[in-house]
Amino acid sequence: MQPEFNKITLLVTHYNRSASLERLLRAFADQEIIFGDIVVSDDGSKPEHLERLKSIQSTYPFRLITTPVNKGLGNNINKGQDAVNTPYTLYVQEDFDPFPGYKKHLQDALSIAEERADIDMIRFYAYFKYPYLKPYRDGFSEMVFKFWYPGYRKFHCYSDHPHLRRSTFFNKFGRYAEGIKGDRTEFLMAMSFLKNKGKAMFYEDFKGLFDQVNSNDEPSTMQRSDLRQSPNFVIAFVRGIYRNIKHSYDYINAKKIN
Repeated sequence: MQPEFNKITLLVTHYNRSASLERLLRAFADQEIIFGDIVVSDDGSKPEHLERLKSIQSTYPFRLITTPVNKGLGNNINKGQDAVNTPYTLYVQEDFDPFPGYKKHLQDALSIAEERADIDMIRFYAYFKYPYLKPYRDGFSEMVFKFWYPGYRKFHCYSDHPHLRRSTFFNKFGRYAEGIKGDRTEFLMAMSFLKNKGKAMFYEDFKGLFDQVNSNDEPSTMQRSDLRQSPNFVIAFVRGIYRNIKHSYDYINAKKIN
């Protein structure tokens, strides 16, 4: 008997957070979400974390893709995606857990992807609601990007947060940039996604499907400056204007995939 989600590979990027990874895999197993394959792409974790990964493989079978040294987010996603053999990839970083009931929404997302060949990815989580949405079905809306729409948030159609995508993603949008900071890697892919006319769906209850868990034992490995996150009104206002100008410039100068 084939797994219900035999067309999907769960791709998890991992770095020194083996307890978080085990919790994530347990959350999927508890909901009886069975994938066609699971790939864990490790970015040169410490030996004790690698040992733990190998120890839990008997409980939650997955293919472990390793590298001898840390090469950053871009390389970690690239080598993980290269190992995927199914038509679809569910990409989740190791610090996210699906809430109970997620299985139904994954079924809905896969159904949408099957009926809409023009949709490149379906997003399940975000820090903010995308500003321009066209309702579709089952709580999902199509993300609408127009360069002349106001605000910088229109540029954030793509995200590294949990999403379902076609495993041919690289053919249309290129590979992730390597050797640079993770935030920049994500941003450059966001620009490529828009420049190459990517289309995405967005789950409107964007905090209702996944929980991002950062414990004291395994804190976030992504560090951001205080200015980038400050809620101060004046700082946020100036930051918004700056980002809109900069993102517009980056979009205009982004390369299309030939």
